[in-house]
Amino acid sequence: MRTALVEAELALAHDDVPVGAVAVRKGIIVGRGHNRKEVDADPTAHAEMLALQEAANTLGGWRLVGVTLYCTLEPCPMCAGAMVSARLPRLVYGAIDPKAGAAGSVVELLRDPRLNHQVAVTGGVLAEESQALLERFFTELRNNQEKA
Repeated sequence: MRTALVEAELALAHDDVPVGAVAVRKGIIVGRGHNRKEVDADPTAHAEMLALQEAANTLGGWRLVGVTLYCTLEPCPMCAGAMVSARLPRLVYGAIDPKAGAAGSVVELLRDPRLNHQVAVTGGVLAEESQALLERFFTELRNNQEKA
């Protein structure tokens, strides 16, 4: 999770929301990502999506068997859907997302028994650090908007 926090900080360099993700299999990082929506002008360039893509490339297939994804923020519905599609066994996340969370905060996609796969979820890991990074980013963004 600490590596996911380092990834989140990388998003700050290009004014993206500081979210980071790391995919791990057998103790080895097989994928990593941080938000790149702004710099890539891509609405799908979420940290989780990028980490899942890199993990699939590294492992040579879309089924992410044995992979745990560590993410600093509860995933949105798009990212949660990708996790289900990738057959991700486990997600560990930091801060909850009360506006777009799809791991139980707003909707529950990852453990919905109606879907063909469920993801084991552990939330709240290093939540304070993850939340502090987000709060700092949005405070600075508001302050900059007020000065403009």
